[in-house]
Order: sequence, then C-alpha cells, then structure tokens
Amino acid sequence: MKTMIVLSDSHGRRGVIEKLSPLFAENNYIVHLGDGYSDMREVTEQYPDKVYAVKGNCDFSRGIGELVIDVEGVRMLLCHGHAYGVKSGIGKLILRAKELDCTVALYGHTHRAEIEEVDGVLCINPGSAGAHCNPSYCYIVVNGEKVVSKIISL
Repeated sequence: MKTMIVLSDSHGRRGVIEKLSPLFAENNYIVHLGDGYSDMREVTEQYPDKVYAVKGNCDFSRGIGELVIDVEGVRMLLCHGHAYGVKSGIGKLILRAKELDCTVALYGHTHRAEIEEVDGVLCINPGSAGAHCNPSYCYIVVNGEKVVSKIISL
C-alpha cells in the first residue's frame, strides 16, 4: 500500500504547503501539478526521493511538463492540464493517458477539485492549494490495482 498527497495551483501562496508539511513525512509520494512549481523547492530538498512536480502554464522556471509514474503497478499521468485544454473538458487528457497506458490522470489548472472515472481512466484534480477561499488537496491510497482518492478542504 502506498499513500500520496497531491496538490496543484499554489501560485506562490505557500501557506497550504506549510500547513501540509507534517503530512509529507507520513506519505510515500508528494505530488505538485504545476502553477507553483518553485513553491515545492524546500519540500523537494527535504524529501528528494518522494516529490514529483510538473510545471504549469504560470511556471517560468525549468521543469518538466508531464511525468508518468508507477505506484504499486498503477501507471499515473501527472500534468498541469493546460496542454490538454482541461478547462473545456478532459477528453484530450483521457486520450493522452490511454496513449501512455495510464489508468490514472492527475491534473490541475482549473482550480476545481474533481474526481471522475471516464472510459477506464480515473481523472483527479486536487483543486487549488493557493485559492483564497476553499483551498484543497487530494489524498490517494493505492493498494494493488485499487486506487482510493479523497478531496480534502483546508
């Protein structure tokens, strides 16, 4: 069994990241899905083997646009989502996940927390960690092929 903390769109508002810092030690993976890529600098230094971060459309530092990770045999696409037009729908995101043989797609960009399974792909958006109101993140447990996710409001 592996656990994950997934956040996105912190946009320089590090308060939520600092609030979550006690959880980082307890979880196997810490994922940031962009638009706040540099907000994770200290967390990455502290936990270099468990932080996975991609850059978003508002990140101007170096970084990768998408990653595929394997968690307990479950392939996950990590991306910000802007390149797949997620504000207009997740169809292109689902196609990309399937192209990469991923059954989970983690994305941000819309600032709306959502969990939905479409055409065999579990699509998870943790919402915005940097929102002035209703900041959120996602807690994920992967046990074998079973993936359980929950949006947590802060």
